[in-house]
Formats: sequence, structure tokens, C-alpha cells
Amino acid sequence: MLRYVIRRLLGAIPLLVGVSVLSFVFMQLAPGGPDALFARNARMSPEQIANIRHNMGLDRPMHEQLLVWLGNLLQGDLGISYTQYRPVTTVIWDVFPNTVILITAGLLLSLVVSLVFGVLAARRQYGFFDNVTSFVSYFGLAMPVFWFGLMLQLLFAVKLGWLPSANMHSIGEDGFWDLLKHLALPAFTIAIGSIAGWSRYVRSSTLEVLGQDYVRTARAKGLREQRVVWGHVLKNALIPFVTVVSIDIPLYLTGAVLTETVYAWPGMGRLFFDSLAVRDYPVLMGTLVLGAVLIVLGNLVADILYGLLDPRIKY
Repeated sequence: MLRYVIRRLLGAIPLLVGVSVLSFVFMQLAPGGPDALFARNARMSPEQIANIRHNMGLDRPMHEQLLVWLGNLLQGDLGISYTQYRPVTTVIWDVFPNTVILITAGLLLSLVVSLVFGVLAARRQYGFFDNVTSFVSYFGLAMPVFWFGLMLQLLFAVKLGWLPSANMHSIGEDGFWDLLKHLALPAFTIAIGSIAGWSRYVRSSTLEVLGQDYVRTARAKGLREQRVVWGHVLKNALIPFVTVVSIDIPLYLTGAVLTETVYAWPGMGRLFFDSLAVRDYPVLMGTLVLGAVLIVLGNLVADILYGLLDPRIKY
């Protein structure tokens, strides 16, 4: 297992280098950037702007800037933010725990609800509960995240006043209960799409496993239906489910951009959106590289889980 993990990590290095190079090139070709920021300050003379560009190394050819950036990246240096004038690693690290909190809450909610809904829908195929979960799934897959977030804000924050509409804490409050109240709406918003898709995968895989011979044998031995489903069926039904989850988990960062923007949640998604609006390219490249790392690690964790769920898989 250890050798397999090491091989996967070594094989991910060329992929991450490629993502880093493409991110840098695309950012260099995109309009705006530091020149647009400097041009907004009418008090700066062309000589002052030229000096700033020279000090930042922006007057060098693109390939030289790329080599310098890659060299700094290997040392953990992502550069300096154009707008905050702080190291990009510090800027990202300040908001990264907030995104972890949001994604973890949404992920746990998605996993629990998807497993329960999928298994119950499979046990009552074409019944009332199965039809209800199918409707919820189609609604969740077709619904835009930003619209759903706005509707939840309108209902629970504006109309009913049960939950806060934005931010991570109330002014003057930093307790755990206050965090949970602010977390409820964005966590459900980011989880609804996964619940819609994952519950259908659990239902399909559970139906397939329920028709296997060993399940009928377990029932013939007199085992209770709950023990058959949760003790025998679910473990084997989770194998294709793990594949889908491992691919979708890194994509939570994509959903976090819209969710954190709608709810003003101070995380990486909102940081990416704000940096895109002001063309803060070092921060954008840093978040893209971190997202690529999380995707690689997510796929690696999925492969490891395969071996834990299915003893037939050997590395």
C-alpha cells in the first residue's frame, strides 16, 4: 500500500506542474492584471509604474517570469497579492479553514442524506418515498446554486427570520452556536446538488446488490432485513458510490465560489471571486494550484478506500 501511494504521489508531480504552467500562461494572456491596477492611480507617473513593474519582475519575458514563479512555487512562495500587498500563502491560509468548515459540513450532510435516501428508495422501489426522492433529485440537479441560495435567504432569513442571511458570525459574536446558525443555509445550499446526484447512485447500486445470490442466502438464513441491508448490502453498494464522491469532493470548491459569494462567507470561493473581479492574478493562480492538489489527493483517497471496502482489490 505504501509503495502504491508513493507511486501515485510521484506520478502526480507532472500533472501539478502542467496545471501550474497552464494557470500561469492563461493569467498572463488574460486582460487586466497589474497594469490595469496601476493605471487606476492617476497620480502615478509612467516612470513610477515602470519602476514598480521592474521591481515585481513584470518587465521580463514570459518564460523568465514562469521559471521564477515555478522556482518560488517549489519553495512554497506563491508571490505577493496585487491588492492586499501580502504573501499569497498568507492570504489563502487566512480563509482556507473557513472553506474547510463549510465543505466539511456540506459533505457530511450530503453523505448522510444520500445514503439514507438512496437505501430507503431502493428498499421501496417505485413506492411513494422513491417517487419523492426522484422528484427532489431532479429538482436539485436542475436548480442553479445561486438561485437556490437566494431563495433560502429570502425564506429563512427575510420572511421567517429564523437564520442569519450572510457572513460567518454575527457582530460581537464568535461562539459555536452562532457559527452553526450561519453555517446552516450555506451548507445546505452546497449540499443539495450532491444529495440529488449521490442518492440516485446509492439507489441504483443498492438495487443491483439486492439481487445478488448472497443476499438471498442471508435472507434464507433468517437474518433480519435491516441487518441484511445495512450489514451486507450497503458495504458492497458503496464501491461505485465512493468513485462518484471522490470525483465530486474537489468540485465542492467550484460550488463554494457561488455559495460563499451569495452568503458572504469568508472562504476561498469568495476570495477567488473577489480576486477575479480585481484581476489579482497571484491569488488566482494560488487557488488554482491548491485546487489541483486537492483533486489529486481526493482521487488517491478514493483508490485507498476501494481496497478497504473490497478485499478483492489489491495494490
